Amino acid sequence: MVTWRFSRPAMLAAPILLTLSGLLMAQAPSLEPVTDQETELGQAMYDELKNKAEIIQTSPLYDAIRPIAEAITKVAQPHYEHPFKFVLVHEKQPNAFATPGGNVYVVDSLLYFVKNTEQLAGTLCHEVSHTIHHDAMRRLKEEKKIGALEIGATILLGPTLAKAIAIKMIGDLNSLAYSRDVESSADVTGSDICAQAGYNPWGLVWLFKEFQDADTKKIPELLSDHPANGDRMQTLEQHFRDNPAVFSKFNPDPKSATAFSVPKDAPVVFLRP
Repeated sequence: MVTWRFSRPAMLAAPILLTLSGLLMAQAPSLEPVTDQETELGQAMYDELKNKAEIIQTSPLYDAIRPIAEAITKVAQPHYEHPFKFVLVHEKQPNAFATPGGNVYVVDSLLYFVKNTEQLAGTLCHEVSHTIHHDAMRRLKEEKKIGALEIGATILLGPTLAKAIAIKMIGDLNSLAYSRDVESSADVTGSDICAQAGYNPWGLVWLFKEFQDADTKKIPELLSDHPANGDRMQTLEQHFRDNPAVFSKFNPDPKSATAFSVPKDAPVVFLRP
């Protein structure tokens, strides 16, 4: 991973277009040496997923999400000093999660699960927002998982502790163990990012509505741990009403959505330990 430091979350302004060199090709992005605590944790999480043979090294699925990832990164990158990288992983349940250091993991089954581009973009913008807000690191600090070491200090944790924390963090992120307020905050920031990236921010609302009354046994892991989805939808809709200059141009009707599809049973090559 690249050496950067976290900055404070900033209010999103007009998109700043960046030159993206090899942001997301048809393969997993390469990682560079770690030099600080946060990127060390991100590297440990990457290594743990690699050791579990979950990281997809090459696949046409990377090409399918590249335009969305590029558009989101152009808007979000100025608000976060670690470079965003989108990495495909293989798991049974549709999901996505972001880790310290800028990696956003997209489960391949999510690409087959979403019905439209807006739903996928909304999910990715939400995860990028968790990173901008430093939610994973804040949670660690609150739980005192790294003892007396201060979050953000350039003191290496050591491989044993880093791995232990990484395993715990992966479990938390996969179970979406954030509080309602943290999730709702990521929803709101995510909607701002989506709007500036040119994607209809109603996509996440549509995804929530689709499962609001569904059998909980049939709801994917992406949503199953969030019984407060109704509250989160209300928060988003209120945010849209409060900012008509930004959101009034977007159609709330899901019939206006852009269909998203990927090649059926797309081939994948896994990154091996």
